[in-house]
Amino acid sequence: MLDYQAPENLLKDRVILVTGASDGIGKVIAKEYGRLGATVILHGRDTNKLEKVYDEMVEAGCPQPAIIPLNLVNATMEQYASLAETIAKELGRLDGIVHNAAMISELAPIEYTAVETWQQMMQVNINSVFLITKACLPLLREAPNASIILTSSGVGRQGRAFWGPYAVSKFAIEGFNQVLADELDNSNIRVNAINPGATRTKMRATAFPAEDKYSIVAPEQIAPLYCYLMGDDSLDVHGQSIDAQPK
Repeated sequence: MLDYQAPENLLKDRVILVTGASDGIGKVIAKEYGRLGATVILHGRDTNKLEKVYDEMVEAGCPQPAIIPLNLVNATMEQYASLAETIAKELGRLDGIVHNAAMISELAPIEYTAVETWQQMMQVNINSVFLITKACLPLLREAPNASIILTSSGVGRQGRAFWGPYAVSKFAIEGFNQVLADELDNSNIRVNAINPGATRTKMRATAFPAEDKYSIVAPEQIAPLYCYLMGDDSLDVHGQSIDAQPK
């Protein structure tokens, strides 16, 4: 899985939603899915950044992507419903979701974590995952084979001091993965989580500002696993939480 070589047109004619697609892992995955033939729905909160990703994908010859800007911190129930309705109306189908959007703060003890920080992180890192999934499940059920990929973390399996709401939200992702996978067992939808590990992103730099970013892997190096779990070669993989980097 980690050194998977995706065949050309692996995702041809598929429609895939990638949250947090304006930067980091999400941007790389969106462009890779487009390269493999998918129509990618680019989600983020910064329209300008999404438009740059859009332009890069069009210039690279990818199928024309779509843009759905939405701020997950304060999105309403109506906006989540509208997201699914827009996909159905404009694209007519949905074959997969990569739940990549997340936020993190500077590491701090729970005692000194601001209530607003805690609430915002829960809203983005787990509540939005539930709300987007709930809104989009009817569309995914219509796909021949659909895949949901969640983003976990090592601190979502073994808690560590100072990781506070981020770690707790990732524990919730692990639970969500297990519950949803069990509910969708023997259906056309498979659900798995990926722990990216230490990856060269702006979010990682927030947690480790003094770290040499070139000492850790680039998002492109973990992309093969995301391709594997979205394509038909992983039809039998369901309910797993997989490390993108060997330990």
